[in-house]
Amino acid sequence: MKRNVAVLVALIWSCLTGFAQGDAAAKKLLDQVSKKYDAYTTIQSNFTFSAKQTQGDAHQEKGVLFLNKPKNQYRIQLNSQDLISDGKTLWSVLKTDKEVQIGDAESGTETSIGPSTLFTFYKTGFKYSSKGNERVGSEILNVVELTPVDTRTNYVTIRLRINKNMHIHDVQILDKGGAQYTYTIQTLYVNHRIAPSNFTFNKSDYPSYEIVDLR
Repeated sequence: MKRNVAVLVALIWSCLTGFAQGDAAAKKLLDQVSKKYDAYTTIQSNFTFSAKQTQGDAHQEKGVLFLNKPKNQYRIQLNSQDLISDGKTLWSVLKTDKEVQIGDAESGTETSIGPSTLFTFYKTGFKYSSKGNERVGSEILNVVELTPVDTRTNYVTIRLRINKNMHIHDVQILDKGGAQYTYTIQTLYVNHRIAPSNFTFNKSDYPSYEIVDLR
């Protein structure tokens, strides 16, 4: 399960433009969401990641995300791992293995969907359709279903639910093996200063960890 989480949060930050073809209602909604997030320079968010396998195994953990869009920097803190990128280098901290893997920041795949791409992944490579509204507690959410244009991807469908503020409430991913992955945004803070130290790997924070340079 840890490896599945690691794959899903293999990250790339890219400023992509344009949507694949889809119905007018869904396009209008996604355009509004895109315009909202494109105006933010920094994002800090608490989120929940859950995974459910076809055989019934389930996993859930909470995380914190920091993004500095102008510098392509991010930091993701999970119970199982930390991911730190200064825009050039990516440090993947595997806490159970007590190992830090060093790679290039741009070494992820463009089809990766993880915490740092939740706000941009839908902008290219998908067909989309509006699926109406759903109620979660007292909140009404707009639902858009995305289908990858490239059938070679591991994703079958992705459901994006959007709140009245044009912010993403959650992203549900169904893969070809029947497993389901969900990212739920709990809190969102935008356009405030994030300390540069959040995007710098400090070896002293991980004493006795093995450092493996994969570059």
